[in-house]
Amino acid sequence: MLESHWSYTGVTPEPKMVARAPSKFKDYTNAYFNQSDQCDPARRHELILAHTPLIKYIANRLVSRLPSQVAVDDLISCGIVGLIDAINKFDPIRNVQFKTYAEFRIKGAMLDELRALDWVPRSVRRKITELTKVCGELEAKLGRPADDEETAATMGLSLSAYHQLLDETKSVSFLDIDYLHQKVPDEIEGDQAAMSVGDSQDPFTALSLSQTREQMVRAINELPKNEKLTVALYYHEELTMREIGEVLGYTESRISQMHSKAIIRLRAKLTKAIN
Repeated sequence: MLESHWSYTGVTPEPKMVARAPSKFKDYTNAYFNQSDQCDPARRHELILAHTPLIKYIANRLVSRLPSQVAVDDLISCGIVGLIDAINKFDPIRNVQFKTYAEFRIKGAMLDELRALDWVPRSVRRKITELTKVCGELEAKLGRPADDEETAATMGLSLSAYHQLLDETKSVSFLDIDYLHQKVPDEIEGDQAAMSVGDSQDPFTALSLSQTREQMVRAINELPKNEKLTVALYYHEELTMREIGEVLGYTESRISQMHSKAIIRLRAKLTKAIN
């Protein structure tokens, strides 16, 4: 789904290293929907059962990045609600696979629940705000993205303390692009794309759709090479942090830090665009 507006990378890894695996989940559009009949109760129940593995997959992928107080069962429950919503609103006349639409609604329901829980401590939000400000100011001053040593020195931190700070804020940064993805879909049109993820204080959702798309493509193109690759491989190719580490030759922890830095830089750029 991200392919069309994330064809930004300008970096081409070896194809064999990033080739996408066949989809784990089958599409049931033709089996359960047609243009003349609604999905009857019996088929609805079958459809929900058939998509249980997809719901669990999405929930586990999200919860793996979150603190332990976020329960995977809660996300699965929200995902079921999102799936039922997808079944009710899916229009087979549109040229969209039900699996694509269902995944969009399932993840959207989970992300909405995470926002409603407000599970991020204020101290972490303050750290993210400070990091965003420092990264933005340094890039404006240097005319390029600052390296780790420069950022750490500006914040009065040792390099190890700076890396620890990236680890502390990674749970939030992991979700930023997921929220944006729900707001700026590429393949789902009209009413089937409407999701509520609004937070006017968040630069990832405060811009209009067209502005967001344009600014994000520009901002991602300006990321350092390895950070740009990390973002592309994680969100587009859906590789894990460990798998990206194997591709780029870094540890899983280092890849996680690259991801966090990339999202902080994107926050800084979008904040500047809003202001």
